[in-house]
Amino acid sequence: MKSKTSITLSKDLVQAIDELTSEGKSRSETIELLLRESFAARERQARDLEDLEAINRHAEELNEEATDVLTYQVET
Repeated sequence: MKSKTSITLSKDLVQAIDELTSEGKSRSETIELLLRESFAARERQARDLEDLEAINRHAEELNEEATDVLTYQVET
C-alpha cells in the first residue's frame, strides 16, 4: 500500500530526479527506486562492516590456519 506525502527538495535535486526519470515514469517512482537502492546499499554496507569486524576478531587464528595450509603445499 502506498501513502501520499509531501516533501520539499532543492531545485538541483528535482532537476537530477527529472533527468533520471524514464519516460512514462513519475518522479515518485524514481524517488522510491532511489530510496530503495540507498536503503539496500546501507544494509549491504552494515553487513560488510559486520563481516570485516568478524574477520578482524579472528584474524590471528585465520592467519595461523593459512600459514599451516601453506606448509602442505609441495614445491614443484
